[in-house]
Amino acid sequence: MKIGRSGKRAPLPQAPDFEILERASHNPGGRRLALLALMGDLNFAWSNNESLFIYVIMLLLDTDEAAAAIVFATLNTTRARLDLVDRLARIRLSDKALRRELDGIVKAFSASTRLRNEINHATFILSENGEITHTQAMKLEERSGELRFGARLPVDEARIVHISASVDELYRLNRRIWGFLPKLEAAIGLAETAGD
Repeated sequence: MKIGRSGKRAPLPQAPDFEILERASHNPGGRRLALLALMGDLNFAWSNNESLFIYVIMLLLDTDEAAAAIVFATLNTTRARLDLVDRLARIRLSDKALRRELDGIVKAFSASTRLRNEINHATFILSENGEITHTQAMKLEERSGELRFGARLPVDEARIVHISASVDELYRLNRRIWGFLPKLEAAIGLAETAGD
C-alpha cells in the first residue's frame, strides 16, 4: 500500500458490516479460526522459548535466577536479549562446538521471532463475509523515495501450513534448549574451576 504525498486528505474507508464480522467470529470452522488458533499456539510456544533465555543468561553471568530475570526484563526487546546472550557467550564459552550449538539455537529462535512479529504486528484484510484473506504488514518501507507499508500476504492453505510447521519447530526448539542448558552449565562450571 503506497502512502501518497498529495497533501490532500483522503476520504475515510467505509465502515465494515459489523454484523457479518461478528457472525464470522462465532463460526466454529474455517480458515479464520485455524489462523487465530495458530496465532495463539505460535505466541504460546514462542514465549515459552524466549523465557528459557533467562536460564542461558543466568549461566553465562554465573548468577541466580532472580538476577537473570531482572536483566532479561530490563532489556525490553528480544533483539537486545539475544545480543546479550551472543556477547556473553563470546567471552564465557571457550568450547567452540557448544558456542556453535548456542548460535544455532539463537538463529532458529530469531527466525521464529520474525514470523511472530510478522503475524502479530499486522492488520488483517477481511472478505465481505468476514473471512481473513490477507495480512498487511504495518512496517513502513522506503523504496525509490516512496513510503509504503510492508507486504500484503495471503492467508491461504500454504500460509496456514507454514505457520503450523513453525509452531512445530518451536516445540522442537524448546526441547533443544532444555537439552542444551545442562551442557552449558557443565561448560561454565569447568571454566570456573579452571580459573581457580
